[in-house]
Amino acid sequence: MGSTQFGNFQNFCRDSTLPICNIFPGFSYENADGSKGGCELLGIPLSHGKHLGNLGSIMLCGIAIAVTAFLLWRSERKQAAVGRREMQVFLVGYILIEICEIFTVGKFPLNNKVRIAFTGIHLGLIIATLWILMLNAVVGYQLLDDGTPMSIGLMVGSAAVLFIGTGYITLDTGYSWTGHFDSSLSGNNRNIALYVLYQLAPLVFLFVFFVLETVLVIRVLGERKPMIYLVSAALLFALGQIFNYVVSVHICNGTHGKIDGALFETLFTLLSVVMIWVFWSSITEDDWPMPVSNTYS
Repeated sequence: MGSTQFGNFQNFCRDSTLPICNIFPGFSYENADGSKGGCELLGIPLSHGKHLGNLGSIMLCGIAIAVTAFLLWRSERKQAAVGRREMQVFLVGYILIEICEIFTVGKFPLNNKVRIAFTGIHLGLIIATLWILMLNAVVGYQLLDDGTPMSIGLMVGSAAVLFIGTGYITLDTGYSWTGHFDSSLSGNNRNIALYVLYQLAPLVFLFVFFVLETVLVIRVLGERKPMIYLVSAALLFALGQIFNYVVSVHICNGTHGKIDGALFETLFTLLSVVMIWVFWSSITEDDWPMPVSNTYS
């Protein structure tokens, strides 16, 4: 794969504001030389030559935290809903992601070592939370009783393994603890492990989630209306990624580095999470016709 782009982050970091780029020299807050040929996000100038790079994303992260906290509260009121605790675990994970995003994508003027630490936590939370979302789809099939210590324990325990593993690789890369990933700190910033974990694994988890939920709604519940919410969630998420990976550099150049696609990615991801919650809420209503086998109760 040496001649392919697989595993390379240089072009992504040149054109987009991704949290993972904080660990690569040339794309850090203090040194943005790697952005040449793309666009450096400058945001709002502060004193002493510093800048607040992404105020829009920071504000949207705050809104996302507030909205998700409300959904968390609403979930608590749905006492009889299937997968209530599991959905709450997902929402808590998303809140933690948004807190980290303030300091990684928001481009606060932080010490670089502190920013790398936030980046390791952020990436670990992304993988772990999407894994939890995928398991939320499995919960609907009632292979285990939902909300039990075993169900929650397996979900959180397996997510913790992914969180620790991803976080360690990120921190080892950024801090050069072992030197194993030092080759990714230059050139094309090639890091196969993080590419698989950060770029590919989330797509697999999301694909499995949408497939399992589609089968559940159409084949088990025999309904169509909830699919509107599920498809909307998928489209909103995809739109956010398009803004972040494709449109971002054009927005950045057009606004002379004031904003880029990260702001819109934060917005559309929030809307996608809201639609996922609405979808979950709609299929846990008391008036759904249950199949004779009581597969989903």
